[in-house]
Amino acid sequence: MKKIGFLSFGHWANHPSYTARTASDTLLQSIDLAVAAEELGLDGAYFRVHHFAAQLASPFPLLSAVGARTNTIEIGTGVIDMRYENPMYMVEDAGAADLISKGRLQLGISRGSPEQVIDGWRYFGYEPNEGETDAEMGRRKALEFLDGLRGEGFARPNPFPMFPNPPGLLRLEPHSQGLRDRIWWGAASNATAIWAAENGMNLQSSTLKFDENGKPFHIQQAEQIRLYKDAWKKAGHNREPRVSVSRSIFAIMNEKDRLYFGQQGKSTDSIGMIEQDQRAIFGRSYAAAPDQLIKELAEDEAIREADTLLLTIPNTLGVDYNVHVLSSILEHVAPGLGWR
Repeated sequence: MKKIGFLSFGHWANHPSYTARTASDTLLQSIDLAVAAEELGLDGAYFRVHHFAAQLASPFPLLSAVGARTNTIEIGTGVIDMRYENPMYMVEDAGAADLISKGRLQLGISRGSPEQVIDGWRYFGYEPNEGETDAEMGRRKALEFLDGLRGEGFARPNPFPMFPNPPGLLRLEPHSQGLRDRIWWGAASNATAIWAAENGMNLQSSTLKFDENGKPFHIQQAEQIRLYKDAWKKAGHNREPRVSVSRSIFAIMNEKDRLYFGQQGKSTDSIGMIEQDQRAIFGRSYAAAPDQLIKELAEDEAIREADTLLLTIPNTLGVDYNVHVLSSILEHVAPGLGWR
């Protein structure tokens, strides 16, 4: 068995073939798709976060709205760039969203990916400490966020407050019990996957990874996951970790599917440079008839290592078409692989 969710990048553009032409379209359709995905029996609704782009950016209003409209589906991000965040304010936002959803938040955070503008976090008022890189700043903020989620008091109360205080130091409110164990780290390298395990976070691994040994993408990703699991055991945490991987998978069921995705079935891993000097490997897409997909996906080592699979979706094509994309995988592919 495997948990299966969707991951939406939340694009919009004023394009004649798009259903999501405005930010309002994308936000409202994201809520509707999460409701429909729950009705299909999908396990998770996850949303990407990008700043300075025509894509989803501020996650907590959307997560809260989805939480209020659904009952069982997990709700998450993949991922929030911590370089842009105030960890204390984020504790409050995350706590509120988790309480609205009754404990269904699965929050993916990370140091973040290359953005639309140079050092975009500076426009948000954040600077690395002296001698600190922006990546180190992101990880530091992540640890501050995790500390705040523990719900322990740390702030000295005012002796003359507007409202009576409980005894002792004060914590941030609202506090959601258990949310600390539902934080995921998006790791692009083996080292940060190990760091996530040591700090008690679940692991998100996407369709991009630093190319660390020249092997095929799914092999490198599976190795990363095994290193993470080993580090988790060594750290002595008293719960089982969770691991998700993202994939672009499309079952070719009709001519529209073939028109949109037929060429992606011939794709292979690709190599590129990110942030000027970092060599990265990008995983292939899968698009074929269900029987062929089952054969190809059975050879994907990283999917076998993960307990959760996030299916990237073409959100601009609208709710109805994405319901078709997701239901095709659930009905015609997942059973053949033992996922359902």
